Amino acid sequence: MNLTDNSESILKEIDLKFQAINQKTDVQLEGLLWSKPITYWDYIQTDALLNLQIQRTTLPDEMVFIMYHQVNELIFKMILWEIDQIADQQNIQVDFFSERLSRITRYFDMLTNSFSIMENGMEVDQYMKFRNTLTPASGFQSAQYRMIEFASTDVINLTDRRYKANFDENTDLETSFEHLYWQAAGKDYHTGEKSYLLNEFEKKYKDQFLKQIATFKPKNIWQKFTQLPIEDQQNPELIKAMRHYDYTVNITWVMQHLNTARKYILESGKGNGEATGGSDWQKYMHPKYQRRIFFPKLWTEEELSNWGNENPL
Repeated sequence: MNLTDNSESILKEIDLKFQAINQKTDVQLEGLLWSKPITYWDYIQTDALLNLQIQRTTLPDEMVFIMYHQVNELIFKMILWEIDQIADQQNIQVDFFSERLSRITRYFDMLTNSFSIMENGMEVDQYMKFRNTLTPASGFQSAQYRMIEFASTDVINLTDRRYKANFDENTDLETSFEHLYWQAAGKDYHTGEKSYLLNEFEKKYKDQFLKQIATFKPKNIWQKFTQLPIEDQQNPELIKAMRHYDYTVNITWVMQHLNTARKYILESGKGNGEATGGSDWQKYMHPKYQRRIFFPKLWTEEELSNWGNENPL
């Protein structure tokens, strides 16, 4: 057999690759000889993906609801993948930082625009019937969304605004966790009692959340920004990307979600105004009420005071 110079060069590189991990090249090549060619459906795992939709009712529009939320979770995973690249990049450069932030923002833009699928893609009567079978589950319980928040900013910026003045970046993790803004959706602060929704959520994910907070404390998006040289922190394009990400996640996306929920839960006149998980969902979701702001130092005092009221971008 005659090999081209390029083929011989590639084989030498393959040999060096396997030598470096103490593997026999002949064995690896023989494995390649007997392996099957890859197909689209094997690579994407199409059959598995398309069999993950299990309805709890016979109402057709429930399938829209399930698939839409599964798509959301896949997009959240893509966002976390991009955040990891920012967090783990040593000596990060402005261009790399801005590009990854732009990717993340585009994903959230996609999520925002896609709410029309939920808003206009289900019959109200069907939704109001099948949503009762979802109780007490709630979109509140998206762990990946919480992971995105913890990887984006310091935990003090996710603290319930009513208690923020009592905490700082040195507050112990457990105390900080108990006063995160979304705790208000499932806790009575007068009695300290947590709802079933919140208890089950924490039972499954709390350890992961505490680990995520600790892991990203020195390398969340805000911390990576502050670790840049001062001249890079003043880069107009990077500042624009940071502000756009903050506004898109904490106002644009949230308000679109809130308005869609209002259409079905309130404006239809067919429900009792309660969320499936029993949360005070309007206060929990509205940016004006909870003031979820990842990068407060990048906004003016006027912009902060009007957070959730107008678009400064």
